[in-house]
This record gives sequence, structure tokens and C-alpha cells, in this order.
Amino acid sequence: MYTANGRMAQQDIYTEYQPLVRRIALQLQVRLPASVDLEDLIQAGMLGLCECVGRYEQGHGASFATYASQRIRGAMLDELRSRDWLPRSVRRAGRELESVIQQLEQSLGYPPEETQIAAAMGLELEDYRRLLLDTNNGMVMSLDEMMDEEGGLAGGHASPEATPFTTPFALPYDALEEADTRRALNEAIARLPEREKLLMALYYQEKLNLKEIGAVLDVTESRVSQLHSQAVRRLQGVLAPHLVARAGKRRR
Repeated sequence: MYTANGRMAQQDIYTEYQPLVRRIALQLQVRLPASVDLEDLIQAGMLGLCECVGRYEQGHGASFATYASQRIRGAMLDELRSRDWLPRSVRRAGRELESVIQQLEQSLGYPPEETQIAAAMGLELEDYRRLLLDTNNGMVMSLDEMMDEEGGLAGGHASPEATPFTTPFALPYDALEEADTRRALNEAIARLPEREKLLMALYYQEKLNLKEIGAVLDVTESRVSQLHSQAVRRLQGVLAPHLVARAGKRRR
């Protein structure tokens, strides 16, 4: 598989790794809105694989399969980031939701219940839950990608098996800042209501899809989607100051 200079030979590599591309695409698809086409993900992944063939060098610690998995998944995430399927009104409502949750948690001293959040937003509970469903459709990234506002973790850097608890950091000079962000994330996860904490573990660690999680929690798939959206908004509110601080330091 390697030439004399240690680089990957291109012969047969696309055929050999095409099943890996498809497997990664299927793992992502179960977390995405139905409008995302599997073939689009596969096409993006194949482009990522193509990049790997030219860039990989033997002896750098990671096997080609590990390196390729990271870049293939990163290419698919890049493709997803290029899309904008949420209306601006929903994005604004999502930002308001995040802000309200953060303010309530600070004033109450504990994670607010959904009835409290709905009341603070001036919404009926049914309308609030509908908003959670709408905003969840735009949450295509797992928490390790959510932390990569400045490109340090995603785009192929994070391991395909990474979870909010184990995400590796790619840039050594960012280690202290990112370790601080990771600590904040772990602390925020620990403060989540028990059902949301379990949901996040099932989704990000056990890799269950929404239907499977619904069976575990004995709720509907749409209810899982609502709870997921609410949990991520809680965590985003906690992480926001850390991400802003990191971005400011990197620009200096």
C-alpha cells in the first residue's frame, strides 16, 4: 500500500476505503434532518479521502485508517456547515432561548425547568416545545464540533469516537485554554437535569439515535429531540464566555 518514499499508493485505495466513507456518512445521517441526502455526505467524504491520499505520511503516529476517518468525517461536517436550513427567525429565537436559560440558571442557582423557561419567554408550553423542535433541526454538530468555533477541534481534527468527555485537542499552544473549556463543559454536563444528562450520554457516548433513546427513556422521538435541543442550549450558554475568550486570544 506504500511507495518507496512512504506515501500511500493510490491504486485500489478508493475502493478499499469506500465502505468506511459510507459507514461514517450513515453514522452522521441518523442525527440529521431528513432533508440531508446520504449521497451528499458520501460525496463530501470521498473528497476528504482524496485529500488524505496526498497528505498522509507514514511514521507520524496515526495509522492511515485513523487519519482517513478523521478527515472523511471532517469533510462531511464542512459540507454540513456550508448549509443554512434554519430561517433567521428560528435562529434568533434559538439565541434568545439560550440567553433566557443562562439568565434563569444564574438567578435560580439551578437548571430551570421547561415551564420556567417558557414563562420567561412569554410562550405557552406547547409553543416552547415547538421552538425546541425547530431549533434542534439546526444542531447537526455534536458537542466536540460545537466547541470548535475557531477551527481547533473539528474539520477533521477530532477523533470519530470523540465524545464531550474525551475530545482530543489538536493544537498544543491552545491546550490550556481548551482544557479550561473542556472543564467548563464537563461541569455544565454534570449540572444538567438527570434525564437530559442521560440523554446526552446515550446520544454522544453510546451513539444511539433519537428513536433508540426514546425507547430507553420511554418518550416519543420528538420529545427526545426537544430535550436534546434544551440540553444543548444549556451547555452553549455555559460555554459561550470561554469560546469568546479563546477567539479573542487567537486574534491577538
